[in-house]
Amino acid sequence: MSFNYGLRPGTIQKITMAGTAASVASSAFGSQTEYVRIAASTDFHIIFGAAPTATADHIFIPADQPEIFKVSPGEKVAALGADNAVISVTEMGA
Repeated sequence: MSFNYGLRPGTIQKITMAGTAASVASSAFGSQTEYVRIAASTDFHIIFGAAPTATADHIFIPADQPEIFKVSPGEKVAALGADNAVISVTEMGA
């Protein structure tokens, strides 16, 4: 499957999850960030906000299914999933 969103990739953050009982948040997104691309090789849950805490009730992302989300500069993403699994968060702008 091929996607062409016409967005410029920027900073890449790697979030190492701490298991299904502990949410882990990213650093704040940069001032030019309009979207983020999120992917991992395991199932996980995410939520966005100024100080987010992910739970199993939040957005579910299946393994190997990258997603792009519209965000605001300064927001963060929090993730919840398998212990030591890594999520890739790529900040993107126009």
